Amino acid sequence: MIAISESASEKIKEMMAAEETPDLFLRIGVKEGGCSGFSYGMGFDDERHDNDKEMTVQGLKVVVDEDSFRYLNGLEIDFKESAMGGGFTIHNPNATATCGCGSSFRTATDAGKPAPEQC
Repeated sequence: MIAISESASEKIKEMMAAEETPDLFLRIGVKEGGCSGFSYGMGFDDERHDNDKEMTVQGLKVVVDEDSFRYLNGLEIDFKESAMGGGFTIHNPNATATCGCGSSFRTATDAGKPAPEQC
């Protein structure tokens, strides 16, 4: 399961509304790369794939491909406002190491393929 805070949910819904495209959903995934081995991906999509898992979180339709789901089960997404703007934060209980910028990770069993120039 993936958790999305109320503030993150509100921000995502606001961003989706600005897209003015019906049937959009939030796609969350993982790909190899980043300084720690895996990078997070989060964006809007309107196309489903055979290996997608679908869930509803905070009133949002969320889709995760099956390969990514094993790395994201238990993921918590939040949105924080700050003097410099704001942004999404991710807490992943599966991550055993993360990079300084917080956008990549590795787990106890999988290291992915780090790309140090990306951090």
